[in-house]
Amino acid sequence: MTIPPLPDLSVHDTLPKLLALHARQHPDDVAMREKDFGIWRSITWAQYQERVRAFTLGLIKLGVAKGQVVALLGDNRPDWVMGEIAAHAMGAMSLGIYRDAMDEEVAYLITYADVHVVFAEDEEQVDKLLNLGERLPTLKRIIYSDPRGLRKYDDPRLMSATELVRLGEALHAEQPGLYDSMVQATRGEDVAVLCTTSGTTSNPKLAMLPAGRILRHCASYLSVDPKGPEDEYVSVLPLSWIMEQIYAVGMGTLSRMRVNFVEEAETMMNDFREVGPSFVLFAPRLWEQIAADVRARVMDASPFKQRMYEYGMKLGLEALAQGKRSWLADRILFNALRDRLGFTNLKSAATGGAALGPDTFKFFQALGVPMRQIYGQTETMGAYTVHRDGDVDLDSVGVPFDDSIQVKVIDPDQHGVGEIVVTHPNMFTGYYRNEASTTADLRDGWMHTGDAGFFNKNGHLVIIDRIKDIATTSNGDRFSPQYIENKLKFSPYVAEAVIVGDRRPYLSAIVCIRFPIVSKWAEKNRIAFTTYSDLASKAEVYELLRSEVEKVNATLPEHHRIAKFLLLYKELDADDGELTRTRKVRRSVVAEKYGTIMDAIYAGQPEIDVDTTITFQDGTKQRIRTTLRVVELLPEPVRKAQPVAA
Repeated sequence: MTIPPLPDLSVHDTLPKLLALHARQHPDDVAMREKDFGIWRSITWAQYQERVRAFTLGLIKLGVAKGQVVALLGDNRPDWVMGEIAAHAMGAMSLGIYRDAMDEEVAYLITYADVHVVFAEDEEQVDKLLNLGERLPTLKRIIYSDPRGLRKYDDPRLMSATELVRLGEALHAEQPGLYDSMVQATRGEDVAVLCTTSGTTSNPKLAMLPAGRILRHCASYLSVDPKGPEDEYVSVLPLSWIMEQIYAVGMGTLSRMRVNFVEEAETMMNDFREVGPSFVLFAPRLWEQIAADVRARVMDASPFKQRMYEYGMKLGLEALAQGKRSWLADRILFNALRDRLGFTNLKSAATGGAALGPDTFKFFQALGVPMRQIYGQTETMGAYTVHRDGDVDLDSVGVPFDDSIQVKVIDPDQHGVGEIVVTHPNMFTGYYRNEASTTADLRDGWMHTGDAGFFNKNGHLVIIDRIKDIATTSNGDRFSPQYIENKLKFSPYVAEAVIVGDRRPYLSAIVCIRFPIVSKWAEKNRIAFTTYSDLASKAEVYELLRSEVEKVNATLPEHHRIAKFLLLYKELDADDGELTRTRKVRRSVVAEKYGTIMDAIYAGQPEIDVDTTITFQDGTKQRIRTTLRVVELLPEPVRKAQPVAA
């Protein structure tokens, strides 16, 4: 397949200009698909342009002005992307808000950015906004796309997307050339997107991203991982996240690859398989979930199928270690498994947003998934390094896209590990209304990432962990909690893990079980349980997890091994502030919330009594009274071992 050249970005330097170009040159080609009531609905470039034009002119009628902020809240839908580009067409800025953001964060973002209009997908998101009441004094209009459940609502701020389209079409009839003149007036150097940083605080910063920079960075990425009109992409990661902005919005509009939107989160993998995409981006947690689900299905399979799976994986991993593929493993296992997962047509697959454990990476590479690690930050327009074809090093995040991207490691220690800093022509222009943070993070044109890393002998960038998270035991042994946590999460039974040991004599782990899989294991073994907390307290589950932790210990240096662990009574949750929206552990929050539990582990308590209350997303509360058992894995002399020389 020959991929056509990209449009001239010196002329078509904004998303609305590109959309107008494609609608003119390729009006009947499919730009997007959305699954609705079990049927895939196609949207051509001409239809795409027509709805964006109606949205834009409708916003004009509502009084939205150039330089204001239009927010978007909900699942990934065509109307989200269209609403975003409509905001850009009239010179406004778009602000994506995570659909599962809690009330406090939604209220903060809308008031901080003086948002007047929000595109809210459905009743759930409308309720979230209405329930905030007077806490949203700037909010004038809430535009919803899905009217189900909203017929009896009478808030004057509510307006359906259909009604907005009617307003826009009426204005277009009155002034036919207005939209085209507005599009031509858009400028690539103007800020188009305010993108929230993942952050470790409750109030994220807003990175200002100009339209031209977004598109030029997408072009830079496409130079090393090309996409074209025949490529299929399934948009599953939140559109609020910088990388989904780059793929579904930036690359989708620039390269004309078809962007597909699944019906519901619950149908994602089935919808994904129906599309059979040529390219996929998943966050590490989703890759881990898929790998865990595969191994969980194997647990339910017949003994013969289990043996064939183990044999196929053994052949595949052995071949991978030699830089080859096993035709026999493909024949007996991988071909069918790729088809079952929807991976048959993949030409490129990426993971980013957090570190992916090497065991999970190897699993998918052995399976035949063309995995590449990417690395970047919101402020750097997302990823700026990637593995090249034939040069995949699972311990690294690859090399920069091109020569315009400069990456350095500053203040290295004796092993070459230091802070990663980066500069390139298409980075953010600063944080919205936050000059102090801009000055702190962007110094002399270099973005200080806060990540520790080094360049290996092949010139690949290797990420260790956040600088502030690299820890040292009281014996002087340095370790990366994230590295050990990722090895633990390769287990199908482990959903999350937090390694503790900074300024302590040895390492311990707080483990959250993967409830769907552990519950299935419990049912199969006739172990009665009621709730997550009850299941996590079972002696049999502790023995199961003990075996998994010991397997990880066997792969670690002696001074990095886990001496004790316990199973937490609840899952870590972004709604509780324990994880970011991109599923990174907020260690400071975890340390504060579970500090007494950590202290008890190191005080030598074999059991820890817990009496607490947890609050669910709907506001209901549940009291939890349980006992956490501390499992000792290493004898006392090993836990007190002297530092091992580097």
